[in-house]
Amino acid sequence: MTESVEETAGPDGAGRPADAPVPGQDGGYPAARLRLLQDETAIGPDRRAALARMTDEWLAGLLNEHATAAGLSGTALVAVGGYGRGELSPRSDLDLLLLHDGRADTAALAALADRLWYPVWDLGLALDHSVRTPAEARKTARDDLKVQLGLLDARHLAGDPELTGALRTAAYADWRQSAPKRLPELHDLCQERAERQGELQYLLEPDLKEARGGLRDATALRAVAASWLADAPRGGLEAARTRLLDTRDALHLTTGRATDRLSLQEQDQVAGALGMLDADALLRQTYESARTISYAADVTWREVGRVLRARSLKPTLRGLLHGRTAGKGDRSPLAEGVVELDGEAVLARTARPERDPVLVLRAAAAAAQAGLPLATHAIRRCATATAARPLPVPWPAEAREQLVTLLGAGTHTVPVWEALEAEGIVTRLLPDWERVRCRPQRNPVHTWTVDRHLVETAVRASALTRRVHRPDLLLVAALLHDIGKGWPGDHSVAGETIARDVAARLGFDARDTAVIATLVRHHLLLVDTATRRDLDDPATVGAVAEAVGSTGTLELLHALTEADALATGPAAWSAWRGGLVADLVKRVAARLAGELGTQARDADEPTAEQERLAVEARRTGGPVLALHTRSEPPADAGDGDGAPAREPVGVELLIAVPAHRAPGRRPATAPAGTPGVLPAAAGVLALHRLTVRAADLLLLDPVDEGPVLLLRWRVAAEYGSLPRADRLRADLVRALDGSLDIPTRLAERERAYARRARAVLAPPPRVTVVTGISRTATVIEVRAQDAHGLLHRIGRALDTAGVAVRSAHISTLGANAVDAFYVTGADGEPLADAAAHEVARAVERALQ
Repeated sequence: MTESVEETAGPDGAGRPADAPVPGQDGGYPAARLRLLQDETAIGPDRRAALARMTDEWLAGLLNEHATAAGLSGTALVAVGGYGRGELSPRSDLDLLLLHDGRADTAALAALADRLWYPVWDLGLALDHSVRTPAEARKTARDDLKVQLGLLDARHLAGDPELTGALRTAAYADWRQSAPKRLPELHDLCQERAERQGELQYLLEPDLKEARGGLRDATALRAVAASWLADAPRGGLEAARTRLLDTRDALHLTTGRATDRLSLQEQDQVAGALGMLDADALLRQTYESARTISYAADVTWREVGRVLRARSLKPTLRGLLHGRTAGKGDRSPLAEGVVELDGEAVLARTARPERDPVLVLRAAAAAAQAGLPLATHAIRRCATATAARPLPVPWPAEAREQLVTLLGAGTHTVPVWEALEAEGIVTRLLPDWERVRCRPQRNPVHTWTVDRHLVETAVRASALTRRVHRPDLLLVAALLHDIGKGWPGDHSVAGETIARDVAARLGFDARDTAVIATLVRHHLLLVDTATRRDLDDPATVGAVAEAVGSTGTLELLHALTEADALATGPAAWSAWRGGLVADLVKRVAARLAGELGTQARDADEPTAEQERLAVEARRTGGPVLALHTRSEPPADAGDGDGAPAREPVGVELLIAVPAHRAPGRRPATAPAGTPGVLPAAAGVLALHRLTVRAADLLLLDPVDEGPVLLLRWRVAAEYGSLPRADRLRADLVRALDGSLDIPTRLAERERAYARRARAVLAPPPRVTVVTGISRTATVIEVRAQDAHGLLHRIGRALDTAGVAVRSAHISTLGANAVDAFYVTGADGEPLADAAAHEVARAVERALQ
């Protein structure tokens, strides 16, 4: 059924008018049509247009001949739908409307219609037809959205042109008047069809017309544009639609049937008819076209939703707007240079992407973490700047961190990544991505194309970040594990080489690069070994241990194996497979622990500057701060064009505070609610909108000089400029003496910015007691989603539990916090096992 008019069944062979011509007797239209379809030089849009013109002339001749013979006037033959657009594929339906002014005799009209429809049926062509007055056509359109859409493409073929012209004018006026009501209905139809047919860009046997991103969606975008409410991004849209039409033409000619489904057994023939190398090349082009149309549809429907909201209407637009929306015209900051505006992440007015090549990744990460779409104009502005002034290689640390944050946003990563891909940014940032982009996977176990599978694996891995000590390496390895599928040979072997290059490009050091390469090389090792080898054989476990090399890499490989399988499809992972892999991992971990032993880590030694600050803190009796500005090297360094260097991106902040409640000296009844040094310092940084990227805490406790707590922070402004050191110190003094109520201030700030709270459904925090790490303290490890005041809450929980923090090592990897706290009891000794686990549970409760 097309979108033009209701379908009417053809005749059963009886009832042919006695004087109806028998097609083909004179070799006219049928013979000319056959010659055109067999002409290999007439292909694509030219053939479709020629076939439409030829059909126009034939049908116009039929109407003129029989209307004149019957003495009928006030009639017109109108093409609607795809035929109305002048696009006829070899087996396309003919969508026809016999229009009349209502004055003709009903029997005479019926006879005329028979003389028009029967020749079409006799040629074996599908026909959707109706006979109506203009008023009847408009009434039917008001009742049936598909009829209304078909009338938007109405084209006069023969008869009275004024009838057709008046109907077209009225149809467009009706559509524009009813668009606020009908567009939500059209969107629902598109969504329901997508749920039934799937996404064309990922299907091995796609329906070129009905699947999401297919020809139906392209037609819907034309209807939206005709409403004058919104318009689709034009870049590449018409070319994508033309490629799908060309593929459908070849499919019709190859099969001899009116089909839109590109079946596996026909793909090689269709590819050959289009002059392509093979079926994979055909599918890749088809996927690229569908991706262009899908992206245009997403952007267009968001714009429709925005316009309707601006008109204060309340349509049901299911799924048009993703995430929460700010009030109309409000700008809520998300990150440096990025704000939320009307339900989208957009660039701030002061943003300068031409001077800040990291901005595109920062904007993408902020959008994904907030569950917002990234505005098209923002992406295109960044794309232009990125093309003119790309990121330096290796990437600066901030760029790498923003990529990890984007990958860790869960399902919200996908639409933002697809938007970056649509504008060519991904392949510009990661040139090796081009070989896997839109690449089909012939294995029916796989749900996605190679590139979407890689992104989907990162999505799955984001839910497993609490299980690993380096979530950043897990997420990057997930994105790269199948990157070798764009090259000949074993994709794991090729992928290892590519992963090394990409990891180095991203700015990972040699050790981290080696881990990522190992994960990519052996991403199939655990599942293949667990399901195909004897796990009781020591040689099996030994081979895996040798390949992996360390317990940390094994931990990452285990999570990657699960994420990869879950992203492949429902048949790739099961409780049975998961159990076998877990058993293998347990055996290999025991083998590695026995070979490598455990390496205890004691407190770090203070630097000379920390010693100087400690002396000053003891002398003054209050906190001492030192700030060191950190600037990334400018992306344009050395190009000689005089462009300014980048602004500072963060600082190293050193704090020395006399510890009045040092280990072993803590009063039995400490003042309730008095903040400790760690939660006080962390809370002050949070109040000043400083994001903690890394931190170390060290307690100096010489017997004769008095204890001093040293804190070294690597921080960056969440947005805006860095705060002044004197204001930080003043607030820290107030926090330490209890006059600054940090929990209340943080709660107020959270309420003020509740609208922009992150939408990511993060895995729950995980707090564990780690053994074998230190001889002089108990190590409490916290893995959680980074958030405002997170370190403050952890510090308060430890302070409330009555333990002393002797040292701490804080890391923020993308959006994940991985923190280790070395704590002791009141006696300065490590905690007993039961007490340590109770402290861990208390911290975990504080983070929930």
